[in-house]
Amino acid sequence: MSFQTVGVVGSGQMGSGIAQVFAVAGSKVLLFDARPAALAAAKGGIGGSLARVVKKGLMTEADAAAALARIATVEALAGLAPCELVVEAVVEDEKVKGEVFRTLDAVLAPTAILASNTSSISITKLAAGTKRPDRFVGMHFMNPVPVMKLVELIRGLATSDATFEAVKAASVALGKTPVEVND
Repeated sequence: MSFQTVGVVGSGQMGSGIAQVFAVAGSKVLLFDARPAALAAAKGGIGGSLARVVKKGLMTEADAAAALARIATVEALAGLAPCELVVEAVVEDEKVKGEVFRTLDAVLAPTAILASNTSSISITKLAAGTKRPDRFVGMHFMNPVPVMKLVELIRGLATSDATFEAVKAASVALGKTPVEVND
């Protein structure tokens, strides 16, 4: 399964890499960062990363340009409302992540899936702060995201099988190797 529109919260190294792999796979990506100046830097960094892929002969210039064009920036979390999947990649702070997820929970369609790139915070605990713990999953990418094939998928206690399978299929569509790990 591929998601048509994916949101990424956080445009640092991890968030930019996540945005890049989804855009290369054909998804429209909406990228948000609480620091608006970081968004321009992220878009430039993704462009540079794609240029290196082209230079290695792994992608055409046209495909790289098309991927970059599929990434748009938004100035508020509410701008992620059209997303079917939102992957959070902000600072590893439970309070900050919780606030992001509460806001997203209020603006996204009830069918949207929330994912966290956390490497250490309980998915069950993060999901409990939302009204959609069944549509919440961990999606921990390895750094650098465009290069590393592994992605850890973490079920919370309430993560539904449908949510897990949709994110697993999306991971495969990204060219990643998904591995289920315990919360």
